[in-house]
Amino acid sequence: MLKTLIFDLGNVIVPFDFKRAYRRLEPICKYSAADIPVQLRSTDLVRRFETGKVAPERFVEEISKILDLHMSYEEFCDLFSCIFMPGTLISDSLLAGLHERYRLLLLSNTNHIHFSAVQANYPILRHFDGLVLSHEVGSAKPEPEIYKQTIAVAGCDATECFFTDDILINVEAARQFGMDAVQFKSAGQLEAEFKARGVL
Repeated sequence: MLKTLIFDLGNVIVPFDFKRAYRRLEPICKYSAADIPVQLRSTDLVRRFETGKVAPERFVEEISKILDLHMSYEEFCDLFSCIFMPGTLISDSLLAGLHERYRLLLLSNTNHIHFSAVQANYPILRHFDGLVLSHEVGSAKPEPEIYKQTIAVAGCDATECFFTDDILINVEAARQFGMDAVQFKSAGQLEAEFKARGVL
C-alpha cells in the first residue's frame, strides 16, 4: 500500500521555461538567446550550483563572467527566476485532498535562487511534508544518493512510495529503488494513474 507520494517540482507542479530567461539575457550580453545555453553547457557551473557546491553569490559572479553580464546580484536573481510561469500544473485542491491521506514530498533538482522564488510565489508548496532539494542534499537526479535520501525522508519502504517526474530517466532511476514511478505528462494523466492505484 502506498504511504508517500513524491512529486518533482519543475514542469510537474510549477511550469517553467528557461528560454524566458535566455530572451531577457540576449539584449544585455554578447550571446544570442540560442547561444546562451551552449555557453552554459560548456562548463559544469549549473550542475555545481544545483548540487550546492557553489554559493549563490559565487554562481552569479561566475555566470556573469561567462556571459559578460554587468548587473547586481538582485537584478540577476530577478531575471534568472523569470523562467517560472503563473499558475500550477497540478491543482491546489488535488494536493490538499491527497495530503489528507498521504505523506507528500517534493524531490527537485533546483538551486537556492530558483527555489527561493518558488517558495515566495507558489503557496501550493504548503501541502508538502518534506523537501528533498538537490542544492541542499548535495546530489541530483538521477544519481542514486538523492533517491536514498528521499526514501529516508519518506519514512517508509521504497515500495510504499509513488513518484512522478517529467523526465523519464529520473523516473527509471526511482524504479531501480523499488518505487512505483511514472512519467508526468498532464494533470489528467496523473489523476488517472492515482485512480488506477486507488489513491483517488
